[in-house]
Amino acid sequence: MRRQDFYFDLPEELIAQQPTEERTQSRLLVMEADGGVSDQHFPDLLSYLNENDCLIFNDTKVIPARLFGQKSTGGQVELLIERVLDNERVLSHVRSSRAPKAGAVLHIADAFEAEVLGREGALFELKLSQKESDLSALELIEAHGHMPLPPYIEREDELEDKERYQTVYSAKPGAVAAPTAGLHFDEALLERIRAKGVSTGFVTLHVGAGTFKPVQVDDIAEHVMHSEVIEVLPETVALIEETKRKGGRVIAVGTTSVRCLESAARFSGDGPLQPYQGETDIFITPGYEFQVVDVLLTNFHLPESTLIMLVSALAGYKRTMQAYAHAVAQGYRFFSYGDAMLVHPAQKTAAKAE
Repeated sequence: MRRQDFYFDLPEELIAQQPTEERTQSRLLVMEADGGVSDQHFPDLLSYLNENDCLIFNDTKVIPARLFGQKSTGGQVELLIERVLDNERVLSHVRSSRAPKAGAVLHIADAFEAEVLGREGALFELKLSQKESDLSALELIEAHGHMPLPPYIEREDELEDKERYQTVYSAKPGAVAAPTAGLHFDEALLERIRAKGVSTGFVTLHVGAGTFKPVQVDDIAEHVMHSEVIEVLPETVALIEETKRKGGRVIAVGTTSVRCLESAARFSGDGPLQPYQGETDIFITPGYEFQVVDVLLTNFHLPESTLIMLVSALAGYKRTMQAYAHAVAQGYRFFSYGDAMLVHPAQKTAAKAE
């Protein structure tokens, strides 16, 4: 398929710049199992869940990965941490008038230093340190960084974003972008879901800035997917096995959860699902046969993005593009702070035809 096949016209005013007042106040577009679409509100998700289903969440935690400072020459510099490597070293995007060279020292937030150790493609390896302090790189970032709002949110981060650009169940620091489908849940809704007999489990994918990287080739088969760190624990595998045994459905909350589960299945080969910890660069496009995920809860994604391609793989290409056209016509709010959609898969015979 071609990149342009996944283009849709999105009015700028539909790109959400602020979160809703309450997490659960967003709308929910449902791609129904019978092929239709319906307009709901997010708490209506409960009526689409069955006893013995399980929801799989991504428990990554967004770090305040955007940092501002100066080079020794006085020039301005902006860092976007991509990955924390250990207690001292990080991989980071660096924005400045000229790229710093190895050995250069950057002065960050008038608080600590970042020494350039080298460069790996577009990323710089930096050593973070603070004089007379034994704070780790992550602790320095947490103390002095800004929340890394996506490029389509055209404002500076605010105090509210520290809470709202974070899921209520976030646990493992490392992401530089939120797994946004999870932003709609609050503790009260999670309690109601569990009370209905729906199980909840967790995977981890530390979302990188590459999630916003556009597909630049015309033939999507030629796109090189970015790599991210994931973890699928034994207890999550056991939950999925139990869910399937009882006839329940595995409902992935967010495309990152999909990528975790389907990656684990890929690395498990022809055998049963196995735990996995490591890197994944899985690229899910129409024609992909899902091994684990039955239903997807997700936000609306950028035109021509790898994520709308993933949704199309589950729902069918035509259904997906029709649903997006419906969302635009009905004034749904798009992207990270926008509304959600519940995606039931296309019937297999229909999906192949599409």
